[in-house]
Parts: sequence; C-alpha cells; structure tokens
Amino acid sequence: MANTRKIKGTIAILTGGGDVPGLNPAIRAITIRANREGYKVIGLRRGWAGITELIRDEKYDNSRNYIPLTNDIVNKSGRTGGTFLHSSRTKPSHMPKDKVPEHLKSTYNKEINDLTPEIIKNLEWLGVDYLIPIGGDDTLSYGVRMYKEGVKVVAIPKTMDNDVPGTDYCIGFSTCVTRTIMMTNNLRTSAGSHERILVMEVFGRYAGFTAMLPTMAGAANRCVIPEYNFDIEHLTELLVQDRNNNPSKYSVVLASEGTLFKGGDMVFQDSEKDMFGHAKLGGVGDMISAEIKSHTAKFNNGKTINIINQKLGYLVRGGDPDAVDSIVPMAYGNLALDLILGGFHGRLVVLKNGRYDDVPLDVVTSSKKIVNVDKYYNIKRLRPHYHRFEMKPMFLMAADS
Repeated sequence: MANTRKIKGTIAILTGGGDVPGLNPAIRAITIRANREGYKVIGLRRGWAGITELIRDEKYDNSRNYIPLTNDIVNKSGRTGGTFLHSSRTKPSHMPKDKVPEHLKSTYNKEINDLTPEIIKNLEWLGVDYLIPIGGDDTLSYGVRMYKEGVKVVAIPKTMDNDVPGTDYCIGFSTCVTRTIMMTNNLRTSAGSHERILVMEVFGRYAGFTAMLPTMAGAANRCVIPEYNFDIEHLTELLVQDRNNNPSKYSVVLASEGTLFKGGDMVFQDSEKDMFGHAKLGGVGDMISAEIKSHTAKFNNGKTINIINQKLGYLVRGGDPDAVDSIVPMAYGNLALDLILGGFHGRLVVLKNGRYDDVPLDVVTSSKKIVNVDKYYNIKRLRPHYHRFEMKPMFLMAADS
C-alpha cells in the first residue's frame, strides 16, 4: 500500500565554519527524528554558500547546493568526523563582488553586497519551514539575521574553541581537548629525551578554553591565552624552573593561536580575510619558541635550552568524535526537534550547568564568551586556578563567565 502520510513541513540543515567531530552525529539525529515525525529534511551544502548559489529553476541541477536527507544517507556518515554536507566561511550579507554567483552578478555588483533577499527567496523556493544552522558565532550571527528577516531558525552551537555565548558546551570541544592531551603526552617522550621545552600552538582566536582545559588536566605546565597579554621573560623563567625541577628535564606550554605578547599583536599567516573579517591566524607558536630559546640562558646559568615547537592545527579537527561529541550532538539534534514540534523558533540549544536547555538566539550577537581571567587564570603562574570545584559545570568554565 502506498505511503500517503502527509509531510508536515520541510527542515533544512547547514554546517558552517570550521569542521569538527560531532557534526555528522548532529545531522543524523535531526534527520532521523524529523523523518519519524513526518518532516522532509534537506541538507544545504557548504554552509551558507549552497543556499547562496542555488538557482531557482526546476530544470537546473542544484545537487551541488542541497541534498534530500534520508535515514540511509545519514546513518552511513553519522559515526564519522567532519561534515558530509561540507562547509565554508560564507557570509551572504557581506559578499565581495568577485564571490557573487555568476547568475546574480548583474544585480549585485558593488564591492560588498548583501545577498540576503536572494537567500530568503531561495529558502521559500525550496519550501523550507525551519532552518537549523550548526556553527560557531560567525555562522550563527547570520542565523540571527535570518531570524530577524522572518525565517524560523533553531540553531546548534559548534566550535572547538567553545566560545559561542549562551552555552557551556559547543560541539567539537571535547574531542579537541582529548586530542590535545593525547598529542601533548605523545610529544613528552621527545621533549624528555632531549631535555627541551615543548611549545604547542592550539586553536583559540579570542578565547583560551582549548589551552586552559588540557593544562588543568595535567597536559602542560603553563598556558598562554588571548585574554591576557603575557610577558615572555616571565613565561621563560617559569618554564626553565619547571624543566629543572622535572627529573626528566623538560617542560610544556600550550599557546592559544590568538595569544598576545605584552605590547604585541595577533600573529597572522597572511593579510587575506574571510567574509567575517578574520585573517587566518597561525605562527604565534613559532614566535614564542624563538623568544623562549633566546631568553633561556638568562635563567639557566648561561646555558641555552633548545625547543620543540609543534602546531596541532587540524590534527585536533580530524577523525571520529569522542564519546562526548557523539552524545551531545545527538541530544542537541533532538532538542532542536523538540522546539520545532512545539512551534518555537529563534532559539539556540545549549548545555548550562550540566543540563540541556535553550536560550534566545540573539545571545550569539549580544555577548562574548571568553575566559574570566580574574576567576580562572593565575597571571603570576600562567596557568588555570580554582578555589573550589563543588557545583561547577563539567567543563568548569560556564557560559556566563
């Protein structure tokens, strides 16, 4: 007998910004639950880029821009890392002239263009009733714009920096911390064998959570973070002391990519910026390593100490999700569906103090989430500190910190 069940509506999912483990489990959770509840689900490819480049013509092949999602499709990828929908750092409201899709160039020909009217038309053409963007504060800030334009948006926070406001946890953070600890411990053997100081650069443009948590877990002696401009001589002195007090004669420091020297600025790979105005960071670990080496003799009886310098980069993004980044995305996906089934939108699903919840979506653009230095970071010891742990959230530094 033919299936005559009426489709309740269409839900579109997209993943934007950097890839992290846990995106595919979130897509799977949303799709399976939505299909069971009678909704059609489509995946928008390459973040906001797919819906931007869509051509509203039934005869045109838009398979590069969106894909219908079924249980079979999402089950095949749901246990893997990355995002099978692909991603980009596209911001339709700030589209450079050379990035405007060919079929829109005659209409949008300014140096910077707002393609939002086209996005709304494209979503309507697809029959999208609800939109679920999964991303960090950049991707979700445009989700806020969509909501203000009348689109029914329910958002899911994702970023290994864990810096989306309003939530204690973003998809990808646990795997990032897990990998950082593992790789730091792996490199200890080389640092100890050669009696060196190990400098590891980790992600974290504006927030130092990815350096703080592994250090607190014992992976490093010290960490330097974007929220505090550190003194290189002070850091060197501490690391030399740590090394000389260690029977294996090595010490470790984790450096967030957005870390600032006193009187310095962020270190960029080049001057090119994405549509959100961010130049690509990278290289602060090289600078810190060179500076530490040049100062070590001052604190080591005139003898220079060599450095092992390693940038973790995409090694903490790739591969399968850990247990937390398999469970939380499943819960977040179902939370999003709970809201949709209840007729709610303009919400961000979150974890607050160990419990799942949702908050107004505009928290993404109305506040910042960074490490509270006074509360959690010892500027004399250049490492995390706590007075008490009772009733703290699992990852210790809450969203309102």
